[in-house]
Amino acid sequence: MFTVKKFSALALLLVSVSQFAVADSAPNPASFATFRKQFKTQVSYEADDRSPVGTSSDNVFQSVRYQSAVGPMAAMLTSDPNDGKKHPAIIWITGGDSNSIDGTTLSQPKPRSNDQSAAAYRKAGIVMMFPTLRGGNDNPGKHEAHFGEIDDVLAAADYLAQQPWVDPARIYLGGHSTGGTLVLMTAEASKRFRAVFSFGPVANLRDYGKMIPVNFNKISFAEQVSRAPYYWLPSVQSPLFIIEGVDGNINSLELMRSKSSNPYIKFLSVKGASHFTILAPGNELIARKILLDDGAVSNLKFTESEMINELSKK
Repeated sequence: MFTVKKFSALALLLVSVSQFAVADSAPNPASFATFRKQFKTQVSYEADDRSPVGTSSDNVFQSVRYQSAVGPMAAMLTSDPNDGKKHPAIIWITGGDSNSIDGTTLSQPKPRSNDQSAAAYRKAGIVMMFPTLRGGNDNPGKHEAHFGEIDDVLAAADYLAQQPWVDPARIYLGGHSTGGTLVLMTAEASKRFRAVFSFGPVANLRDYGKMIPVNFNKISFAEQVSRAPYYWLPSVQSPLFIIEGVDGNINSLELMRSKSSNPYIKFLSVKGASHFTILAPGNELIARKILLDDGAVSNLKFTESEMINELSKK
């Protein structure tokens, strides 16, 4: 049950399943970037597994390092096609522990019913980058529960834009589940990307429960607000597509849809799909349209019907 304890001109934060309080001291939801510059998080924790990323034995991906504010971070990047052209590119953030990746399995075939590798993009000829984030794998720093990680994603985009086979004006961002929530928050913090695709995010990070090892009952109000992507939807200033199957985190999507009037945001609730089965068809449709999205500004458009039709393809 979502409840509102108090309204104000600058504070309208509906409580998600875990009953998040509203206060007049809440920051302006239209300025997540400003809030992040002024606020220093005290939340951090170590990962259970600090193993290296590994390598792609088939040479589909190369191991690289990009520079973030806390040090050099590992990433996997599709190889230069050596065709002399500049290609569109996408950064993909995986679900689960979004700070870490297993580079040895990225290019291995995945079932169409659960393709969390987003292989549709590289198969379409789109450059793909899988960055690790602070505290992930054997990187410096600690996990910050989707706070400092936003800066890492933006640093990865800066690195990607410098690659000679990448079109710096056509860099996209996508992610699934916890990764979908992180890319949603990145879109709220920056208009760096041509478009952002958030699959299956939650409206409030505390909805992940023990998956995110933060005691939300003991951290400050500001710490909580900084991890409530529902609240910052007015901050989005570039195309953002929030996508989910009706059998997934659909309550979060519908909550955000019901309260957002931001014209940059498109919500796609896909009947017949789950949190996982939406990935392959959804990404295949997006990849085809990215290849055609070559104007001065993005012309990407998607409908729920298109997504539903894509489900029936093999």
